[in-house]
Amino acid sequence: MIDPVLVEVSRGGTVESAHRGAAIVVDAEGAVLFACGDVDRPVFPRSAVKALQALALVESGIADRYGLSGQELALASASHSGEPLHVATAASMLAKAGRDEAALECGAHWPSVVGEAVQKFAATGARPTALHNNCSGKHAGMVCLACGQGIDPAGYIDRAHPVQRRIAEVLGEVTGAPIGASTPCGTDGCSIPTFAFPLRALALAFARLGSGHGLARDRALAAARLRQAVAENPFFVAGTDRFDTRAMTLLGAKIFTKTGAEGVHCAAFPEAGLGAAVKCADGAGRASEVMIASLIARFVPMSEAEAAQFRPFRAPVLKNWNGIEVGALAAAGPLAG
Repeated sequence: MIDPVLVEVSRGGTVESAHRGAAIVVDAEGAVLFACGDVDRPVFPRSAVKALQALALVESGIADRYGLSGQELALASASHSGEPLHVATAASMLAKAGRDEAALECGAHWPSVVGEAVQKFAATGARPTALHNNCSGKHAGMVCLACGQGIDPAGYIDRAHPVQRRIAEVLGEVTGAPIGASTPCGTDGCSIPTFAFPLRALALAFARLGSGHGLARDRALAAARLRQAVAENPFFVAGTDRFDTRAMTLLGAKIFTKTGAEGVHCAAFPEAGLGAAVKCADGAGRASEVMIASLIARFVPMSEAEAAQFRPFRAPVLKNWNGIEVGALAAAGPLAG
């Protein structure tokens, strides 16, 4: 199946680029409300499923045992920008488990948002640590999960480690696609195993995450707690001027959105009991943001004021280095309108 064009980029009133993709919205029973493109082809969601991975930490009771805050739970579900508050929060999570940054196995990279704080940091000659890694919150949560069970966290990134085995079980259960020997598996940018799922299964998992329907009691409670954490602390899920933070700051508990990589984006619409998943075929993140924004606009009720403020998410403008508007992105094909 050839995916349809779902996003067009225009300049001077002419289409300059087009992005193909697939998208789906389902309820917690798996009933399809919207679908286009190949929604049954397995894709690697990567960071899009961090909240699903964090379910293991919360439902185990370990998050409570360590007294993890809402900010820390949001960071466990995050692809953060490595800003100072993100770094401090990841360090706090590790300290509660009696560990420090040396326990992290995600690698180090520079913060993704360059601002005054980052410039001052670089000016000191300091180098980024694993705490700056956009996945440090998720990894800190994995360290907590291991320590809380009395398991040595060393090597927790390995597929055979008890932490990864438990997370794989959770992913298989909430997606309805149990992970087995035939499940495509790769290594994520932060070195943990990443499994490929059809968009249909990812949308179902987010419908369940958002509604609690179809989940055992402890898991439903864990899902509700994570939803509350991210709704109250959207900065910790992404960061300054990032799509997920901006969208959840505007719409609050009406949505939970999470970007992945290579054009994957997932979302839960808790009030409607729906889940959504999209994949931009060429991996363009700016296009997948327009795709998921189009689904949010279609399925999430908004006030007139909210709809007006949300419109730029659906059709972001392009500006040149002089700040002049030179083009825009817009939904196309089945997502248009």
